[in-house]
Amino acid sequence: MKKKYSVIFKNIESTRSKNNKNWMDILRLAFESSPVKASKILSSIYREDKKISNLAKKLLNKKKNK
Repeated sequence: MKKKYSVIFKNIESTRSKNNKNWMDILRLAFESSPVKASKILSSIYREDKKISNLAKKLLNKKKNK
């Protein structure tokens, strides 16, 4: 069972790596094309990511308190 998860985790890691490269390519293109607009969009993404991180912390805290 552990090996099965390990293979899946490696596949996820590989896919995320490729997707992160694509995401960064889009970010570079956006800043070259329209830095002000790109900055506003990136700021929105950052705020939403922060919300996700805070929700994840709540889950971790609930797990620790059990």
